[in-house]
Amino acid sequence: MIDIKVLREQPDAVRENIRKKFQDDKLPLVDEALSLDARNRAIKGEVEALRSERNKGSKSIGMLMGQGKREEAEELKKQIAALGGRIDELSAEEKQVEEQLLAAMMRIPNFIDPCVPIGKDDSENVELERFGEPVVPAFDIPYHTEIMERFKGIDLDSAGRVAGNGFYYLMGDIARLHSAILSYARDFMIDRGFTYCVPPFMIRSAVASGVMSFAEMDAMMYKIEGEDLYLIGTSEHSMIGRFIDQIVDEGQLPITLTSYSPCFRKEKGAHGIEERGVYRIHQFEKQEMIVVCRPEESPVWFDKLWQNTVDLFRSLDIPVRTLECCSGDLADLKVRSVDVEAWSPRQKKYFEVGSCSNLGDAQARRLKIRVNGSDGKYLPHTLNNTVVAPPRMLIAFLENNLQLDGSVRIPEVLRPYMGGKTELR
Repeated sequence: MIDIKVLREQPDAVRENIRKKFQDDKLPLVDEALSLDARNRAIKGEVEALRSERNKGSKSIGMLMGQGKREEAEELKKQIAALGGRIDELSAEEKQVEEQLLAAMMRIPNFIDPCVPIGKDDSENVELERFGEPVVPAFDIPYHTEIMERFKGIDLDSAGRVAGNGFYYLMGDIARLHSAILSYARDFMIDRGFTYCVPPFMIRSAVASGVMSFAEMDAMMYKIEGEDLYLIGTSEHSMIGRFIDQIVDEGQLPITLTSYSPCFRKEKGAHGIEERGVYRIHQFEKQEMIVVCRPEESPVWFDKLWQNTVDLFRSLDIPVRTLECCSGDLADLKVRSVDVEAWSPRQKKYFEVGSCSNLGDAQARRLKIRVNGSDGKYLPHTLNNTVVAPPRMLIAFLENNLQLDGSVRIPEVLRPYMGGKTELR
């Protein structure tokens, strides 16, 4: 959510930013918000004037009564009562207008960073850099679920009977590998100075609407029937929500946290053959990283965060690349986003395994997170990035470490988490 002062002073810049995101249907929101803001300020001015008049009148009543001018005092009481009625009317309208203004402002997208390429969708994202040499082995790489089935490591049929499509049972060494990757990712981030956290896996609507747009909530989140609770789609939601309505001392910044959680997502729509298996599911587990920092420090932290993911994947001998997300591929709250994609030897292409985002002060403004600085209070910047999400990580791991004889090599850094095993057979 942008600052209302920016909307007042630079409405054309707000409109241009909306156009760059190819969301022309939101252009009317600018005039709507400006109109509501003007009415809101007019109401506040009128209420303030009426209250001042009422206060003066109240003082005059006492003076008139003291002078024995009872009739004049009674007449003034009626006028003051009328003023009170008008104030009540305006106060009710003010509440309604403020709710409408907030709803409009929360739908206006955040300003994108000047370095973001302009494009309609993810097909126009721009490759930045490759890390590691992508290799296509001389033998065929089976589909990831086939590799898992060879180790008796997955049961999709039973999961379908128990919970429906989009769920899975992981078994044996594959389940152990899943947990090992998460444990390694946790320790990897702790070694980089991040504090480990296990957050709540449900959040209230005030937090959900504070960390994402309404469209994202509808597309992603499962609502708990009869309660003001949602299952989280990523631990970033509850991690940033931890600071709702809080004033953070500047000396605490930057706050760097890494969190484990299960994640629950609707994943609406059809996604094609490459997204069968465990590529796109309703439930998975993830290690996340978040940063709350001074505004001027967020570009530096942004680069540090995506580099953490690159370094982790490279430590597991998985080639990756980074993509700068174009304007049309950015969610409304994001200032900038870089995707990390892992190499798939089977598909002979890269696929997304993580996304690093700088949200500027959008989440802080929505959640009323403030910093008590030496020059007064200000809004911090928030950033998040995926360390690993093992379902997709498992795909990349198995494909890149599969050997000709059907065994799977365990990279050295992961062996302590796999009981010392050097390979799976």
